[in-house]
Amino acid sequence: MTSLLLVPLEDVVVFPNMTVTLPVDVGDEERVLLVPVHEGEYAKVGTVAEVTDTVRLPGGGRAAQLTGLHRGIAGAAHTDASGRLRVEVEERPDEELPGIKTRELEREYRAVAEEILELRGDDGRVAAFLRAIVEPGTLADTVGYSPDFSFAQKAKVLETVDVVERLQLAVEMQRERLAEMQVRKRIRDDVEEGAAKQQRDYILRKQMESIRKELGEDDGSAADDYRAKIEESGMPDAVREQAERELSRLERMGDQTGESSMIRTYLDWLLAVPWAKRSEERLDPAHAREVLDTDHAGLEDVKDRVVEYLAVRKLREERGIKEDKRSGAILTLIGPPGTGKTSIGESIASALNREFVRMSLGGIRDEAEIRGHRRTYIGALPGRLVRALRDAGTMNPVILLDEVDKVGADWRGDPSAALLEVLDPAQNHSFRDHYLDVELDLSEVIFIATANVADTIPGPLLDRMEVIRFDGYTVDEKVAIARGYLWPRQRERNGLLEDEVEISDELLELIVSQYTREAGVRQLERELGTLLRKTATGIASGRTEAPVTVDEPAVRDALKRQRFFQEAAERTAVPGVATGLAVTGTGGDVLFIEATRMPSGSEGLVLTGQLGDVMKESAQIALSYVRSHAAELGIDESLFENATFHVHVPAGAIPKDGPSAGITMTTALASLLTGRPVKHTVGMTGEVTLQGRVLPIGGLKQKALAAHAAGLTDVIVPERNRADLDDVPADVREEMAFHPVMSLGEVLELALEPNPAQSHALS
Repeated sequence: MTSLLLVPLEDVVVFPNMTVTLPVDVGDEERVLLVPVHEGEYAKVGTVAEVTDTVRLPGGGRAAQLTGLHRGIAGAAHTDASGRLRVEVEERPDEELPGIKTRELEREYRAVAEEILELRGDDGRVAAFLRAIVEPGTLADTVGYSPDFSFAQKAKVLETVDVVERLQLAVEMQRERLAEMQVRKRIRDDVEEGAAKQQRDYILRKQMESIRKELGEDDGSAADDYRAKIEESGMPDAVREQAERELSRLERMGDQTGESSMIRTYLDWLLAVPWAKRSEERLDPAHAREVLDTDHAGLEDVKDRVVEYLAVRKLREERGIKEDKRSGAILTLIGPPGTGKTSIGESIASALNREFVRMSLGGIRDEAEIRGHRRTYIGALPGRLVRALRDAGTMNPVILLDEVDKVGADWRGDPSAALLEVLDPAQNHSFRDHYLDVELDLSEVIFIATANVADTIPGPLLDRMEVIRFDGYTVDEKVAIARGYLWPRQRERNGLLEDEVEISDELLELIVSQYTREAGVRQLERELGTLLRKTATGIASGRTEAPVTVDEPAVRDALKRQRFFQEAAERTAVPGVATGLAVTGTGGDVLFIEATRMPSGSEGLVLTGQLGDVMKESAQIALSYVRSHAAELGIDESLFENATFHVHVPAGAIPKDGPSAGITMTTALASLLTGRPVKHTVGMTGEVTLQGRVLPIGGLKQKALAAHAAGLTDVIVPERNRADLDDVPADVREEMAFHPVMSLGEVLELALEPNPAQSHALS
């Protein structure tokens, strides 16, 4: 250990073999310890330096010239008699470490350093200096000469006493420095190359313009083309002014800027709108009705509304009454899948001699899909309405907004809110797309929206719509549709000629009733397609000779086992089961509600079948009513004591809710406790109160069609729904008896078998 004078260096690192001059008075010391200091913290390793000269400074101070010798590890510190700080130093000269690894590190360090020098444009002097160094430790210390390394990096190298470790650290630092310099050089080269290319392209374009002028070929410039198209487009004055402003901006900035392509795209979209183009509408109500009847069976309400629209337009035109922009037709067709809502739009367009465009709205969640993106965004586009007008090529097409009830909303906005303006005849003559930012007149467009249910359509949007409900088809209507539309279409798709295959109406009715149970006809068309494919296979393979008359065995062989049965008689044969009617998203349906009683130590009610809160409340009301009127119904009140009642609605995987099952649950419980089975021909629907009053329900037509398809002949409905019976098709009303009721007493009298069993048989 050697005692040396401590010389602190603020944010400076001096390595061995470096010579520095410092404004310090070292007295008669021959050697000192130079220690780096950062923010008041002393390094543990310093450089033992030899005092080679001292000089007097102007003003009386002194300075010392110091040359670094080797590293020294600082130990205990103390103050000498002169008040100067001294430390005990363990001197650590570099050891000679010949070896393969050391030589490889030396070669790598020199190679990396020379690449750095080459990037910096060294004239060879620094490279020669590096080649002259033979000691590995001294070679590693040369990082101290570089201004690119920080104080912390240099201090870390100084503190690395082991020569091999120090050389490894120096190599890593130089590699990082080389990589950074290479990236900088690549970026600089790319920028310079891009600037040179842009300048070269600019010069070439200018030369090309000059050549075209000399040849007299300058007439077809882009600006002139746009100006001619704007003149021919028939734009309204406000839109024309906007287009000319954008065209002036394009001319001022030229084609070399990035914004010019955005302006070109905007002008292209503005010109894509068919501002002055309209279809020559055929205002012939009789012809329109003929076309609609040819394309679709039933759907009388829709057909009547289209004919009314045409008749009004025809009268206004013949009598010279000015067209009212707020008189546009916006129809909303709500009903189960497969009832022809989507296909009717194309038929309406054909009947009116208008273009047809379909916009599928199912699942969209971005408001910009309707209104477009603002031009400030990269890749902005107009909304779907502008694109629909472009695709139609006219300003008066029929636009079908398909699945409007399945529009979603999230952080990108609510598309259904954007539809409020589109579907409002009082506003859509001045619709503004965010991208075009000009007013579009949509008042001449006939909008037809389709939906399966109205519940998910926001109230303000539904209020702007003219709703026409599709409640499904009767069996006779399905047979007529199959005969006139589905069978010919599937026959043609399967390569069969009209005289090659035939089927009777009786077999079509069998397929409808035993293989399908739906409000629409999609499944029916699939079944007919399956039957015709089997027939086509037989003819093509030679097993069957044409013409073929399809019989019942052929139907059974193609469609396999029967899928639907008239099960009401079987299900209601025992007391405690009642047949209810419901409406789902796919149309009307029949529900068999079951009730049973279990003796237990406590009283309660168990509900199963994935019921919603409203149906659970109806079950509670039903049990309360039956218990409170036990004497009137001839029920032993002891049956309610220490008993649990279980009410179940089968098909438990399907959620069910709504108040219209109230009278069905009450009937099931009354049937159970009186021992009187429910008549197998009876279906019922109605909401119930604690006083036993039957309240009205919705969807009566769909429920009646479901009851008819299930083979029921009597339907109990609330008295206040009597007027809704007019909506039920006449053939269904003829085949079924409807019983409007006001109280549960009437319901039970109509629904339960007249021969009561003894109620004590249940105890």
